Parts: sequence; C-alpha cells; structure tokens
Amino acid sequence: MGNREDLLNGAKLCLYEKGYFHTTARDIATTAGVSLAAIGYHYGTKDALLNEAVVEAMQEWADDLGRALAEPGDFETTWAKVIESFTRARPLWVIQFELVAHMARTPELRESFAEAGRQARLGLAELFGSDSEKVGAVIQTLVGGLAAQWLVDPDGAPAPADLLEGLRVLMGRAQVPSER
Repeated sequence: MGNREDLLNGAKLCLYEKGYFHTTARDIATTAGVSLAAIGYHYGTKDALLNEAVVEAMQEWADDLGRALAEPGDFETTWAKVIESFTRARPLWVIQFELVAHMARTPELRESFAEAGRQARLGLAELFGSDSEKVGAVIQTLVGGLAAQWLVDPDGAPAPADLLEGLRVLMGRAQVPSER
C-alpha cells in the first residue's frame, strides 16, 4: 500500500477508536506510519481525509450487509441480519450520529453525506430487490431509525417481529388518495 491508502486505513482506525471530532491529524499520521505532511499532500485537509474514511467505512458496512443478505430470507430473518450488522459496526453508527449533529455547521460534510445518502438509498433498494430510490429511502429510514434506537437501548429496540407487526398496522391504515 502507498501513503494515501495507509492514511485512509489509519483514519478509519482512529475514527473507530476516538470518533470524528477527537481524532487529530497527528493521530492519523502516527497510526498510518507516515508523516503529518502526507495528509495535506494526499487529501488537502484532515477533515477531507476523515470524510472519505467515513464514506469508505459506510461502503464497507453496506458490502458486509450485502453479503449477509445475499441468501434470501423472510422479513424477520432479513431484519435480524440488519440488526446483527449494527453490532459489527457499532463504532461506525456512533460516528454517523456524532456527525449528524454537526452538519448544520459543516456544509462540505453535509454535501458529502447527502451524496453518500443518495447512493445508499439506491444500494439499499437493490439489496432488497428493488431499483426504486423511494423504496431505498423507506429502507434507509427504517435502518437509520432502528440504528438510533439500538445505539441508545439495544435490548429495548424493536425486534424484527415488532417491525413487521408495526408495518402491517401502518399499511392497514394507509389509504390510497381518491382521484379528484
């Protein structure tokens, strides 16, 4: 690997250990085994490197989830696998929620996450057998909300059967608007 890849891997390790806002450029350079100047040379800024590291880590989570969901299963089995993925990627989910709180003050981070979110919706839709970004948006909403609940209270977060029951109730109440 070259310095660029070493920095990206070092940044991911630091993110998992320290979080986004407690990771310093020196932490990354030390972890990567490269000079501090290499960050500026390859990425411009520490924040640009960290942003890329977060996006790559999310893609790795998505790839992991894709492998887990490769075998067809019913709703409950599928969502049990999603929940299991939270356990494997807990630090990543903590980082994402940490970043969401700061996006209003960080336009470049918001733009990066917005684009990653669009790609995630399409990827999630595909994982669940659809090509609709709207379907992906619903799944992304379920995943993000479930992740938030799971981070706060893993034992109290909805189980797959609870999600299924709740969705059945909601769909039973959904009404198709009449044509005017």
